Amino acid sequence: MKTRIKDELIDELLNLSKDPSDLLGSQGLLNELKKRLIERTMDAELSHNLGYAKHARGAAKKDNSRNGHSKKTVRTTTGPLEIEVPRDRNGDYEPQIIGKHERHFDGFDEAILSLYARGLTVRETQEHLRELYDVDVSAAFISTVTDQVVDEVKNWQSRPLDRVYPIVFFDAIVAKVRHEGKVSNRAIYLALAVNMDGKKELLGMWSSQNEGSKFWLQVLTELKNRGLEDIFICCVDGLKGFSQAIETVYPDSQVQLCIVHMVRNSLRFVGYKERRKVAAELKTIYRASSVEAAEQAFSSFKEQYAHRYPAIIQSWDNHWQNIIPFFSYPEDIRKVIYTTNAIESLNSSLRKISRSRNLFPSEESVYKLFYLALKNISKKWTMPIPNWAAALNRFTIEFPERCSN
Repeated sequence: MKTRIKDELIDELLNLSKDPSDLLGSQGLLNELKKRLIERTMDAELSHNLGYAKHARGAAKKDNSRNGHSKKTVRTTTGPLEIEVPRDRNGDYEPQIIGKHERHFDGFDEAILSLYARGLTVRETQEHLRELYDVDVSAAFISTVTDQVVDEVKNWQSRPLDRVYPIVFFDAIVAKVRHEGKVSNRAIYLALAVNMDGKKELLGMWSSQNEGSKFWLQVLTELKNRGLEDIFICCVDGLKGFSQAIETVYPDSQVQLCIVHMVRNSLRFVGYKERRKVAAELKTIYRASSVEAAEQAFSSFKEQYAHRYPAIIQSWDNHWQNIIPFFSYPEDIRKVIYTTNAIESLNSSLRKISRSRNLFPSEESVYKLFYLALKNISKKWTMPIPNWAAALNRFTIEFPERCSN
């Protein structure tokens, strides 16, 4: 039940403040009120533990009694508070509202994790905490708070999955990591799924320096062990060894070279002024109604850009066999694959967040940052992706047994 504070009490408190700093500043009325409430709560806790109220008759005859107070400074989101913690003679009292060895309160850990999730370095986090809350914290303290996420990441990475995901995008983002005394580029692989409700869901993160069929076999086996029995369409960006591994673990899954990535990689060879035009020409290929129509559109593209963009033509030629499965899908399913910017926007957000980190001290620190960032990003994944209802209808027609089991 929500407690409502009487207006008369609010008016009385406001009369004690002459300006906003008197009320909201680190030395203001709000902090004083918080300090008094914490101390009163601790006194009540101790009374409960002792079995009698403060100043009660006969207290001196009890086995245990109050023994003054000790001072303690705690960090809060409204500034530091110096509180008086009650003590008992036997040393049995363990404060609940703020633990015996705790030095922070009132969502302070959450504030640190929120800043960390936005990509701030430890030094930047220290500066923000100093500016916002007038609190100085050590780098070791920030690391201790963020390290609490490690077990949460492990639990998330091993959580049970749905039995079926119609579409899963597999992609990677590269981070510089110090590993065994050396700095190297580590690929963090992501599996972003669209579930049966049409909502995006990140299935997991994996790190590897050597991509290949052995690595992907391990990843896909892990997904299967977590309960994922079937994937209709796997969208990948030319990942080495993926096709062999998927045939072993999910033999009924269709592997499709990701059109979003294919177009993005092609436009790297095009100057800014012509990008819109070339993108429109490429669209005539992947928006074609059939393989035959796509081949005609690609032939036209070759004639127009053979001399100017041979790298684009070579790339599409080399990957053509991994592009054409796309055309066997009905329009509703195709539209979901090539219009969703899910994997693109996710990677863009992670790159933006990690941009300030030129170097991660460990692989674990990458996982911590990405996990916290993904928690924030995924809060927006509340609605089905565009065109999902039509796509789901098509899936139930194309794969009736796989949808119903």
